Amino acid sequence: MLRDKGALLLLVGAPILYGFFYPWFYSTQVVQQVPVALVVHDNSGLARQMLRFAQASPRIDLKLVTSDEGEAREAVLRGEVMGYALLPRDLKRDVLRRTDVVVPVYANGAYPLVSKQVQYGFAEAFGTVSAGVEIKRLQAGGQSAPQAAVGRSPVNLQTVALFNPTEGYGSFVVAAVAVLILQQTLLMGSALLAGTWREQALAHVGARQWLARLLALCVPGWLAGLFYFGWIFVWQDFPHGGNPWGALALLACFVPAVVGCGCLLGWWLANRERALQVVLFTSIPLAFLGGFTWPAEALPEPLQWLRWLSPSTAGIEASLRFNQLGAPLLSGVAQLAWLSSMALLSWLTVLWLGARRRKAAV
Repeated sequence: MLRDKGALLLLVGAPILYGFFYPWFYSTQVVQQVPVALVVHDNSGLARQMLRFAQASPRIDLKLVTSDEGEAREAVLRGEVMGYALLPRDLKRDVLRRTDVVVPVYANGAYPLVSKQVQYGFAEAFGTVSAGVEIKRLQAGGQSAPQAAVGRSPVNLQTVALFNPTEGYGSFVVAAVAVLILQQTLLMGSALLAGTWREQALAHVGARQWLARLLALCVPGWLAGLFYFGWIFVWQDFPHGGNPWGALALLACFVPAVVGCGCLLGWWLANRERALQVVLFTSIPLAFLGGFTWPAEALPEPLQWLRWLSPSTAGIEASLRFNQLGAPLLSGVAQLAWLSSMALLSWLTVLWLGARRRKAAV
């Protein structure tokens, strides 16, 4: 294995490179300063105050202020801004008359995260102005400033994300994709070596030699898992370390299952390069089948069953429970049992294939 540069690159080099560069794209965690436009049809002091609050929002960056909605719409179509809000005509008059005022916000729905920030940014800015107007109304009715503040918001709500404190996209995605990276690199490396052994007629060996090969292939997988769970997650400040013993148990079951599946794939393809061509294009489908980018319950029923044939499905579920949620070992027993079954079955099949051909040759 150490003399095969291609296998060494997949088993050792690829996990290290992915560990450094994949989280880098998500280092900002949340989208900030999204370019937006504001269409102003009202020339009142209230409209100017709402404009200033929108300019102060960290979520959005006000690039265009205009009275022509068509200009803002064209800017969205050209991609210069990602959305706009419209301050309607007679805004202040309607507020003084206590008429319900609607401020529409339009965002580019092709980019869900950006669209969310546009809506949140305008909602926070205009909601703050609206709260100030309500407090002034209460004060005009005879209440003191503290009474008005309490009357406007009798119950203060502060939301804190329990398992993703930054509420960042990186903490959400990378923690799950890391397991898929471990699987794909190990799967390709194992299949490449098994395919090479088939090509060179070295696959028909005894059970002891195959066990040695399988255990040797597990070593870089375990080391890569420790590298991700024990250092990459800490270095990138992703949620980690909730249940370290559970994470170790996961690696103990997950890596052998992937190695066994990789050797079976390489045995079936019987070609060194073919495994790379097959496995390389399965990463995106497996990410969607993993249950974190798309609700598993929303998948067609056949896919809900077929997705369990990939060790990454149970591995991702167990990893999120142990590493990010800090769940006890019992909550991941089903996933660990499934991975152990896959490992046992695949290893026995590999040993049987090697022994069967060897006996036939004898």
